[in-house]
Amino acid sequence: MARRKKGNPINGWLILDKPIGMTSTQAVGKIRWLYNARKAGHAGTLDPLATGILPIALGEATKTVSYTVDGAKAYQFTVRWGIETTTDDTEGEAVQTCDTRPDHSAIEAVLAQFTGQIMQRPPDFSAIKVDGERAYDLAREGIEVELAARPITIDRLAITGHPDADHTIFEADCGKGTYVRSLARDMGRALGCFGHVTALRRTLVAGFTEEDAVTLDELIQIGELPLDDDTSIRITDAAYEGTSDPAELMEFLLPVQSALDDLFELQLGSSDAARLQRGQSVLIRGRDAPIMTGAAFAICKGDLIALGELQKGQFKPTRVFNLTG
Repeated sequence: MARRKKGNPINGWLILDKPIGMTSTQAVGKIRWLYNARKAGHAGTLDPLATGILPIALGEATKTVSYTVDGAKAYQFTVRWGIETTTDDTEGEAVQTCDTRPDHSAIEAVLAQFTGQIMQRPPDFSAIKVDGERAYDLAREGIEVELAARPITIDRLAITGHPDADHTIFEADCGKGTYVRSLARDMGRALGCFGHVTALRRTLVAGFTEEDAVTLDELIQIGELPLDDDTSIRITDAAYEGTSDPAELMEFLLPVQSALDDLFELQLGSSDAARLQRGQSVLIRGRDAPIMTGAAFAICKGDLIALGELQKGQFKPTRVFNLTG
């Protein structure tokens, strides 16, 4: 006898404006609890001390997470000069200090070193796995880890303010794998004064922006759910049984295909959609048939049917979606 799946088959993207002090995993747990969703995941980890855009995939949207993770990102962040820490942010202990402070022209002069494709060494306290263990777990145990530098792309890095001599505010547009904490650390070293991140906010992930985002407080208020202040709430069967009907929260969900804006879209009829759902390829006919090859997705009557590849006049499905539950 098949085991009954817990939660509702809710599908879509919830763009959360993550609050400070909460891990990305805890945020996903809160959203899954609020929506009583059967399945959930996030696209791109945010540190507990960071705020901003955290795309959370519910149900079938989890099949499109990789397209969001690989997308462009934008950040606003503040660097505190004169101190380098073990974690490259305010959670760590000071390991290097300096009395000198860089002026605007000195900071401006080093920005070119950190723009374009560069090599960047991730922070010791990061989620990267080393021999099967998370780097931050090893670092907390006092085990030295040598994380290799990796190529990343920073498209834009700009100064937006100087609150005082100790702090500078920046904006950065970057690609997958960029660590803002490492950027602050490396700029501090290049300037000869050290530095670490004191504030970090993500304003863009792939096509998702702050205009798409909703706060956890707003969701809790609309859902009229008595969530406590324990951000580490454990998701249990009992917790799911305590949630209310999430119908009033559904308006905040974006369609599953929202993560696929960079791919070619095929509009298909019901018969072709049925073939795709059986895992079969379909011929793309007619004068509007694309001549391109490569990744694409198929839509039927507004519903996402499949992800796949266009090849020689055919669409071959690689991931099939079930949006009916």
